[in-house]
Amino acid sequence: MLTSKQIKFIKSLSLKKNRILHKCFIVEGEKMISDLLKSSFEILDLYASEKWNNSEVDYIKLSSKQLQRISQFKNANKVIAIVKIPEKIILKDTGVTLVLDQIQDPGNFGTIIRICDWFGVKQIICSNDTVDMYNSKVVQSSMGSIFRVNIFYKNLVEYLKNVNNPVYATLKNGNSIKKIKKNKNCHIIIGNESRGISNNLFSYVDEKFSINQTSSDVDSLNVAVATGIILYDFCA
Repeated sequence: MLTSKQIKFIKSLSLKKNRILHKCFIVEGEKMISDLLKSSFEILDLYASEKWNNSEVDYIKLSSKQLQRISQFKNANKVIAIVKIPEKIILKDTGVTLVLDQIQDPGNFGTIIRICDWFGVKQIICSNDTVDMYNSKVVQSSMGSIFRVNIFYKNLVEYLKNVNNPVYATLKNGNSIKKIKKNKNCHIIIGNESRGISNNLFSYVDEKFSINQTSSDVDSLNVAVATGIILYDFCA
């Protein structure tokens, strides 16, 4: 049985300021918890219904009604974890690093994390105004990939000043992605869903490119879809 104080605390983690204050976030669902248990993330508390059977880890049994009270979703999952936000060290400039500039939609961000995981991209650098990676919708839509991809928030101008490998940027009128010379050790900037890449970042870009378009009836691609196409070209 959870106390009202515990319920209030868990529900407060829906807000970014409280996640930062308490240095923890919520993970929900059997698939997510399965990936979480395989990761190096530290579980602070684990709550599950009687229908969830796992003899390998200790957890607190709750009724479906109690789980619903602490869930961040309309329909509660069988298992919910409170997870410590880990300390991270930035990786070296090797392989492809994705740079996200002002990505706002949690679903898009979570999907981008999942796409990076699929193509073996281990590091994402985000502008400070990109949506919080520990937002429940970001975590959920990453489908567990958030535990395998390192994500950092930086002032992108200051960060890109010190980058030693080529920087690519997506631009509607850039060179065809099929024709540019691709470096396997690079940074790729993906811009905001509606405004694209911030103007103050272009001075750090070595190559601007665009995705080939075969129809004139569509004026843009979803940012996660575009990221998938780009990483296929660079990583596959």
